[in-house]
Amino acid sequence: MEEFLSNCHRAVKGSPGEASSGFHVVLGNEACDVDSMVCALAYAFFLSKTTHSPMLTLPLMNVRQADFVLRSDNIFLLRQLALSPEHLLFRDQVDLRALHRSGHLRLTLVDHNVLPSSDSDLEGAVVEVIDHHLLEREPSSSCPVTVETVGSCATLVTERIIQKAPEILDQQLAQLLYAAMVLDCVNMAPSAGKVTPKDSQVAASLESRFPTLPPRGALFNTLQSAKFDVSGLTTEQMLLKDMKAVSEGLNLAISVLYITLEDFLQRAGLETELSDFCLKFGFDLLLMMTISFNENKEPIRELAVFSHSNSCRQQVSLHLEQARNPALNLCPISSPHPHITAYQQGNSLASRKKLLPIVKDFLKGRDGDGRLGDVDEEEESGVPPTPMNSLVEGCPLDDGLPHISAHDLEEKFNKMAAGGAH
Repeated sequence: MEEFLSNCHRAVKGSPGEASSGFHVVLGNEACDVDSMVCALAYAFFLSKTTHSPMLTLPLMNVRQADFVLRSDNIFLLRQLALSPEHLLFRDQVDLRALHRSGHLRLTLVDHNVLPSSDSDLEGAVVEVIDHHLLEREPSSSCPVTVETVGSCATLVTERIIQKAPEILDQQLAQLLYAAMVLDCVNMAPSAGKVTPKDSQVAASLESRFPTLPPRGALFNTLQSAKFDVSGLTTEQMLLKDMKAVSEGLNLAISVLYITLEDFLQRAGLETELSDFCLKFGFDLLLMMTISFNENKEPIRELAVFSHSNSCRQQVSLHLEQARNPALNLCPISSPHPHITAYQQGNSLASRKKLLPIVKDFLKGRDGDGRLGDVDEEEESGVPPTPMNSLVEGCPLDDGLPHISAHDLEEKFNKMAAGGAH
């Protein structure tokens, strides 16, 4: 695998003659989670060994290289298997549109079956799809589609490899695929509702072929821990790792932080960093929901509200305190920062999924109809979901919005409060 990835890197960098016939790119989805990354790597490797096209096969991570640091579990898995993240290719390193215009691009989609609207102009290059999500693609005789609602797309890729080219499987490739399956299927536990008979069957096949694969439980726990590891991330990266944006009159960001609020509030220069973040991405207010776990693995949630506008911060805070559907059971705690209001959240079951409608209600009551647009909501589970960071939803806003000063916000909120008074 290392040699394959090195050759791909060398070809993209423009070694003479290597890219003359173009590229067959295997593209994962925009989340670039472990399953998507592994499927792109494994299926591209499979194609490189089993097809005889003059086109070079490349696995492509569907994020910018600078944003891959947000995927701490991906990086952990690669390093565990002695694969350098530096050998991966990222979306900002390959000009897919230029390749398509010149007729030098073929696309295989893994872990998604339709391109997002921003990539709709690449549709003509799609030649195959392998996915485990709901089928949204229109049927086409020119594009074979394999879509089954199994727990992990890696299950389908592994099945294809075992059927067509089992000889290419080695310990490293098998462990890559096995890790993605175990993580996506929540340790293959039926009680989690993610695993299907095919997932179990294919995982068992890998276990019989490679008896030295790590135990499922240990593998799942280490990857799950790595997924929520924020050590070494900047404040901006922590906010982006699992963030959703809401915009209607005001631009709000709601970030889930995998750290205690006490530790977060003690970060050096925090208010300056939060101000810079808002200025950079055009946000008027930040809601930060921290999540950590006690000794019994029960979630502890805390909430912080940041804005330089006192009116903005106070009105949002009051609305959250008074929320009843559900009640967050907020208890104010001391904050060392004048522009951050901090709370313990008594209702630890109220995830961001429950917080979003409360924010929507706040906006609706004060500024227009409060539409949330296409904001996706996290799934309920005993632990935080796989981070679907802002890159998936096109947030933070790609080009930003004009910054609104604290004085402007004060005026805006005073007018909103006066207009909404009953």
